[in-house]
Amino acid sequence: MNATRSLLIVGAGEFGLTAALELRRRGWAVTLVDAGTIPRDTAASTDISKVVRCDYGADEQHIALGEAALAGWHVWNRQWGAPLYHEDGFLVLAREAMKPGGFEHESLAKLTARGHRLERLDSSALRKNFPAWAAEKYPDGYFNPRGGWAESGKVIARLVAQAKAEGVIVRESVACVRMIESGSRVTGIVTPAGEELRAELVLVAAGAWTPTLLPELQPMMWATGQPVLHFQVDDPRAWQAPRFPVWAADIARTGWYGFPALADGTLKLANHGPGRRVPPDAPRDVLPEEIEKFRAFLRDSLPALADAPLRHTRLCLYCDTFDGAFWMDHHPQRPGLVVAAGDSGHAFKFAPVLGALIADVVEKKPNAFAARYAWREPKAKVAESARAK
Repeated sequence: MNATRSLLIVGAGEFGLTAALELRRRGWAVTLVDAGTIPRDTAASTDISKVVRCDYGADEQHIALGEAALAGWHVWNRQWGAPLYHEDGFLVLAREAMKPGGFEHESLAKLTARGHRLERLDSSALRKNFPAWAAEKYPDGYFNPRGGWAESGKVIARLVAQAKAEGVIVRESVACVRMIESGSRVTGIVTPAGEELRAELVLVAAGAWTPTLLPELQPMMWATGQPVLHFQVDDPRAWQAPRFPVWAADIARTGWYGFPALADGTLKLANHGPGRRVPPDAPRDVLPEEIEKFRAFLRDSLPALADAPLRHTRLCLYCDTFDGAFWMDHHPQRPGLVVAAGDSGHAFKFAPVLGALIADVVEKKPNAFAARYAWREPKAKVAESARAK
């Protein structure tokens, strides 16, 4: 370990912050810049909640990574005092009998084989234990007590405070205009004010802005807008665990998922679907037809919410890769440049283990998970397994 090694990180979402903390602890001099204030309102990692789960169909790697992350969330809860991860469980519903090869069936089979104790549900059990649902529409499913949700915006705020306390230099509202290069080697960035910030390595962890900063990545990743709606309920306790935990409703085919209500009655509903490509700095408007799709889902599956007042809309931007896997590697043509991006809409749950993973990539150390996220050639797009095709 060489304490004089320097790293400049562009982007202070979960990738950038967790990497900054881990590499600072390994002795690096770390400077972290972000184009906005932190937590940045338009960043994918900034919201009231994100799902935490290890249910990943037949995807053994992400199941294992999810299990490690779950342990990490409990460590963070103990360290932070005020828990920001809530293990309310994860309700997985299917509109027909689960079959081998399907996301729900494979999740149940793989997790059970790994020792998880899941509760299989039919319509009768769903109606009894989770009465808000139109139970006749969901004849199969299961409940996993290991899983829940994290207060994502508060987690980011906690991580940035921790990074500052541990010696990371954090500079907010500092954008990257371009890279500084000596031949093909990247040695720093130029800010809008013309300031040059230099380091031994530059790590771009800019989320949806990554393919804009690095156009050569545009064939492999792009920004995709996903609608998120917050509704208002009158009695929050009726819409909280254990009667209403985090859920996914036939998600591999429909994309629908959601959360229990917060204490103030805010209930978040979202769609983990194909989305629509949008420039990251374009207006973040949720379209009327998208809102109507949410209403139609509520009328069909959660009828008591069909007319719930709409409190807030948000277009969350994924940085989608062509295959749904993260992108973490040294740039093969630009020495000195490392990329950690491509969340593809399913990264936040892994926050407690991402820092070590990215740090190993930066330091070129062996990591059992890293090969899947290495630089690779584009091929046919394959969505993350819990996502509508």
